Amino acid sequence: MNLEEYFTRTGYKGSLEKQDLETLTDIFQHHIRAVPFENLSIHCGEKITLELEHVYNKIVRKKRGGWCMENNQLLGWVLKRLGYDASFLGAYVFNPQQNAYANLMTHLLVKVVIDGKVYIVDGGFGVSYQMWQPMELVSGKDQPQAPGVFRFTEINAIWYLEKLRRKQYVPNQNFSNSDLLEKKECRKVYMFSLEPRTVEDFYYQCTYLQTSPDSLFTKKSICALQTTDGFHALIGWTLTKTTYNYKENTDLVEFVTLEDEEVEKTLKENFNITLDKKLVPINIKGIYTI
Repeated sequence: MNLEEYFTRTGYKGSLEKQDLETLTDIFQHHIRAVPFENLSIHCGEKITLELEHVYNKIVRKKRGGWCMENNQLLGWVLKRLGYDASFLGAYVFNPQQNAYANLMTHLLVKVVIDGKVYIVDGGFGVSYQMWQPMELVSGKDQPQAPGVFRFTEINAIWYLEKLRRKQYVPNQNFSNSDLLEKKECRKVYMFSLEPRTVEDFYYQCTYLQTSPDSLFTKKSICALQTTDGFHALIGWTLTKTTYNYKENTDLVEFVTLEDEEVEKTLKENFNITLDKKLVPINIKGIYTI
């Protein structure tokens, strides 16, 4: 494993000497625009494991993506190798259908400290909840980014992330009431504490999320990649292309339903992914929004 190979994968050609916020942001944005958030292994007969060498080989050499435990683990390794003060945290994801935060800590985050300021770097959430810049850990401060306005709130040493979205314009009226569309203007994302975590703290969750019939990830095949002006997502057979702020305070959300024979080509053209095994798409409705 080496940094040069990783940066070839993400296309980053900037400084490797500075450990400042500007460099961190540049490295981070190259990652989220090159490495998809995806769980396709579950739906093509592969096992997801969290050993760093396996994650590196999958994302860097096979040009695949991964979920938070893979993406953020790799990103954390890169930042530590570059000399950043980086460590892992664990979060509990909000479930809109249950209107509650999960009981299981399933989301791995990266915490980075620069000049005494704490930042959250999360390259593994996907779709419209994917931050585009490291977020300063400050309670109650609106932090506008291209995807929308993110905000942390701290209550009794627990931190909560939420996001305010823009209006959405959906040209294909067949999808105007799609269960994939987020209806709320303000959406809770996850909660976390500053207790340091290790990758080993997520081994059980990694197995559970890819095997349990109650897991979101066994119910939906997901692949999402950030672009320079929005994101693309393939959920089951539904391809979504979102353009942020295409006109004042409005995002353009374009949907199309694919045929089985179009899925493989779409993964290659939109996400630069070629799978070793055949994907069996799945999209059980009502449990995921973009």
